[in-house]
Amino acid sequence: MQDEASALAKWLNDPLGGALLDQERAAMAEALECVFGVQCLQVGAWGPPGLFLDLARTQRRALLAAAGDPVGVIRSDPASLPIQSDSIDALILPHTLEFAEDPHQVLREAERVLTAEGSLVMLGFEPLGSWATRHRLAGGGFPPGLARFLMERRLADWLKLLSFDVDPAMRFLYTLPFPRAQSGRAGRWAETAGRMVWPRLSGAYLLRAKKRVYSMTPLRPQFRARPTVLGGLAEPTTRVGT
Repeated sequence: MQDEASALAKWLNDPLGGALLDQERAAMAEALECVFGVQCLQVGAWGPPGLFLDLARTQRRALLAAAGDPVGVIRSDPASLPIQSDSIDALILPHTLEFAEDPHQVLREAERVLTAEGSLVMLGFEPLGSWATRHRLAGGGFPPGLARFLMERRLADWLKLLSFDVDPAMRFLYTLPFPRAQSGRAGRWAETAGRMVWPRLSGAYLLRAKKRVYSMTPLRPQFRARPTVLGGLAEPTTRVGT
């Protein structure tokens, strides 16, 4: 695990990894612009520790990383968070589900620790994009340790089953996964054209969801006096007709 974490950190420091982090930070800044509260938690190390947490507008921020990751304030398995229930206002999962052994359990833990109306922000690679294609051609080493790809629609369905309201996905990274394609006029053209011509084939996406808690309002039973029955016939009322 330590070797995979070191290989991933090295990959993110390469030109391609740096270009990916730049675009993800820009997307995360937009997603966190209207997210407030007391505590923001990032689960999973991805790039420098403050890459995304510095964008949070909460009063406090913390990073949770697995035992093999080189950085992290809290060491724990993402599928078993040592966090009190209903205590986190914003939760960031940067490709965490794609590396986790049980992504469903990670989402259940996310739902547990988030407060009512808490925000969940996730980053993922698009399975149909060029970056996922290079991962397959590279034999699983792009980026190192990635276990799976999750389609944004499937992830949205999982979240809805957990009573989340899911926003439309933010798509980006239309440049090809090669260093020369990331900078200059070609890179800018690819991003602009991709959003207009083939938006579904982005390299990555950001998904934001909000936890909903539907409370039940008890209704008081309304008692009405029943007419007294005498000999099988209802007792006449005292009203006198004219």
